[in-house]
Amino acid sequence: MRGYTLIARLLLPLALLRLWWRSRHDAEYAPRWVERLGYGEPIAGAPIWVHAVSVGETRAAAPLIRALLDEHPDTPLLVTTTTLTGAAQVTMLFGDSVIHRFAPFDLPRAVTRFLDRVRPRVAIILETEIWPQLFAALERRHIPVFLANARLSERSRGRYRRIPRLIARTLAIPAVIATQSAADAARLRTLGAPAARLHVTGNMKFELSPTAGLREAAQALRLAWGDRPVWVAASTHQGEEETVLSAHRVLREGFPRLLLVLVPRHPERFESVGRLARAEGMAVVTRSAGLAVSEATEVLLGDTMGELMLFFAASDCAFIGGSLVDTGGHNPLEALALGVPVVFGPHMFNFDEIAQLTLQAGAGVQVADEDGLIAAARIYLGDARARQAASLAGESLVRAHQGALGRTRALLTPFLTNPAPSSASP
Repeated sequence: MRGYTLIARLLLPLALLRLWWRSRHDAEYAPRWVERLGYGEPIAGAPIWVHAVSVGETRAAAPLIRALLDEHPDTPLLVTTTTLTGAAQVTMLFGDSVIHRFAPFDLPRAVTRFLDRVRPRVAIILETEIWPQLFAALERRHIPVFLANARLSERSRGRYRRIPRLIARTLAIPAVIATQSAADAARLRTLGAPAARLHVTGNMKFELSPTAGLREAAQALRLAWGDRPVWVAASTHQGEEETVLSAHRVLREGFPRLLLVLVPRHPERFESVGRLARAEGMAVVTRSAGLAVSEATEVLLGDTMGELMLFFAASDCAFIGGSLVDTGGHNPLEALALGVPVVFGPHMFNFDEIAQLTLQAGAGVQVADEDGLIAAARIYLGDARARQAASLAGESLVRAHQGALGRTRALLTPFLTNPAPSSASP
């Protein structure tokens, strides 16, 4: 632990410099970056604490958070994230019904300040957030740690194996580790997670139920765009937009009225991606400007937060970003739940099981490069029968793998019915 803490302290100045830089460019973040050091107003009432790193984890946790709000209306619910986009997602989904904070750095003083101010009754940590200092501090205070929707890729396991004793000690702390799959449980067990605490509950990302209101809004949006084919490039990363725009140019040769809805993953890149599309000679409208999408519009830049599901619902097919570059891909389930066929690249290691299930079900296609992207999009845009078959397969896939929320709630219940831990500091 000493070596880990020393490295973390050495990296702190760089982290603080980054926070300062981001606070200069975001008025809402400026007064809040000190929360990463554990500062913030005290929270009374021994809150239930849910930690979700960013957008994907927050969306995955949303059904669980809603259930906790319904079942424990008198208990404060704290949701922490580490990213600005995650914070925006919390606000959009839950408003003032939850308390949001930025999670502290995994340093002794920051963790101590945070826990002194929060004093949660339970810490529910989403997915792959394994923080040695935080977990050790929670153990000393007798605050149970519950790892929910836990996953561990083979690549991440390789990284953790470089510090085997520290990771084994940390994974021995959670009272429950609820994993997305048997493969995730097996990988965590090789790192030292006690077999008796591992439970395969399934993936809460499958707990999707699109509302009628969403479909109605998408239909209205599609009518406003005109009777034209539409595809979405969702959560794209640097190095992918060039490929997508080039593919769009080729696709428009066969589908002259084709509209691309381009949604970069990170908000700070919205402006630069818009400039890139215009430099490619594309007629671009930004969603945030509120301007009408005309017949001349070739690209709609999705530069708003929280509308990706709406864009999916209004499209004929979707490319899932982060997969043509070595990022690990993003979650295709939101598109599949809406009956939208998906295309993704070779780098889907963060969602390997979901990607394989998608391919096996016939709900999507994996491609290697731009040529593959063009070929797959052509099929879904031009062949109504193929598009309908993939659509039904995607919806069926999502329904067939639901149930993780109920299994997770059953494991979590004992930690919510027991008295809150003592508020005394260790």
